[in-house]
Amino acid sequence: MAEIFREITPLTQYDCFLVFERHKKDFDFPIHTHDEIELNFIANGAGVLRLVGDHKEEIGDLELVLVGARLPHCWQTHHYKYTQEKGEMFEITIQFHKDLLDEKFLRRNQLIFIKSLLEKAGRGISFPKETIAQLEPRIRKLSKLSGFDSVLELFSILHDLSLTRGMQLLSNESFAEEKPSFVNRRVELVYDFIRANYHKQITLGEISKMVGMTEVSFSRFFKKTTCKTFVDSINDIRLGNASRMLMDSSYSISEIAFKCGFKNQSYFNRLFKEKKGETPKEFRERYAGTRMFV
Repeated sequence: MAEIFREITPLTQYDCFLVFERHKKDFDFPIHTHDEIELNFIANGAGVLRLVGDHKEEIGDLELVLVGARLPHCWQTHHYKYTQEKGEMFEITIQFHKDLLDEKFLRRNQLIFIKSLLEKAGRGISFPKETIAQLEPRIRKLSKLSGFDSVLELFSILHDLSLTRGMQLLSNESFAEEKPSFVNRRVELVYDFIRANYHKQITLGEISKMVGMTEVSFSRFFKKTTCKTFVDSINDIRLGNASRMLMDSSYSISEIAFKCGFKNQSYFNRLFKEKKGETPKEFRERYAGTRMFV
């Protein structure tokens, strides 16, 4: 089975970041990953299909997405069609090293929101139109700046993005290179256990006992803390891992369902369609068309 294309970007170890500006009539680059974090702005791109991890969505006229390191992603022409009247799409891509801001530096109180933003970027973040409209002039101007001023402006843009309300996390957390941390230690223990044992049977009684709570108390506590039920959380992690295996393994769909903890393939197929909007077979075929050997 072919691997997802790994892009080697022109960003060197001596650069803080790079900015690319392009006018284009279509998207033809395959789904890919790279070690850098990427902020991608697209204007006039209504109808383009965005793929980030296991998430897909047709975009509108304005698009701004932050993609974390090694997260599979691409944009496809899809329903977009160039016309002279409409004009070309305009794309600005900003790439920067994942360690541009040192981990110890990010722990400082004044940078806690940027730290959270970069952690969430591991799943991909789409920003609302209001935020895009506010930041578009500064993003367009960034390539005109140089030296220290350009770095300060990038940090300022990231800070403003980190305070955005209504940002949308795109892919399943299993695609994130770094797993999110939780304020509550009990919740973190539960998620660590699910990630390590998603392929096995996991019961509410087993987890409740592990954290020293009754089943009823734990169910209430977990839903209030995470805004998800315990069963939904297990299924999300299982589906995320199943999506990865559909993309980069040669296992059959039934084998993948079993390996990810689903004892019934019909239930797996139904849940996958409900959550992803397409069957496991359709998902695999869509990504298979974007794979290539490197």
